[in-house]
Amino acid sequence: MIDVQNIFKSFDENRVLKDISAVFDPGKTNLIIGRSGSGKTIFMKLLIGLLRPDSGKIFYSERNLITMRKKELNLLRREMGMLFQGSALFDSMTVRENVEFPLVMFTRESRKEREKRVDFCLERVNLLEAAHLLPSEISGGMMKRAAIARAIAMNPRYLFCDEPNSGLDPKTALLIDDLIHDITTEYNMTTVINTHDMNSVMNIGEKIIFLNNGIKEWEGNKDGIMNSSNKELNDFVFASDLFKKVKEVENLSYEEG
Repeated sequence: MIDVQNIFKSFDENRVLKDISAVFDPGKTNLIIGRSGSGKTIFMKLLIGLLRPDSGKIFYSERNLITMRKKELNLLRREMGMLFQGSALFDSMTVRENVEFPLVMFTRESRKEREKRVDFCLERVNLLEAAHLLPSEISGGMMKRAAIARAIAMNPRYLFCDEPNSGLDPKTALLIDDLIHDITTEYNMTTVINTHDMNSVMNIGEKIIFLNNGIKEWEGNKDGIMNSSNKELNDFVFASDLFKKVKEVENLSYEEG
């Protein structure tokens, strides 16, 4: 569990986060949504310790991230898996070598133990057959799956995903969503996802936080979005014609019922 309490963050005179509190539970896909400039990227950086808040607390279970020394923070980061927006695979390494990289860097496991763990992770994301290929030789969806395999290589307690569906077609994006959700449930990880993809929100949004101009404007789940009366949330969610039509159908069904 991650417990965020009354976080404020400013850059010079610009206050980008204002009194944000939230609880991210294990075994659930926790989504952070909002327009560009809403503060969600800064919020994610605070959660993983890349930035320090001006005030407030961030607890990992009972450990306060804000008061950690460098050694404690490094140990905590070993419990984190990261899925970056562009996958961030090493071009000169094979898929297998990419997944093995954190194990080489941060563990003392034998080669045999590392190979066993890499095989497990690649099989879990259905990518074992591509282990020998370079990133340039696989599709965008396969690159995302390889990045997920690398993110879970060290069996993390916490998984952070930054726009995991960026650059993917809708069908592949759905598969990545389902994979992240399944892994989160299976390993009871605390997963936090930054996204602007409303298909992801409606597919796996078990807990959703909507940031607007640095404020936590709304909190709920994917079902609550459809019935929300929050104007800012509605303007964001139903900006596309597709979701406007979905809400119109929902309202019509409610009235007829």
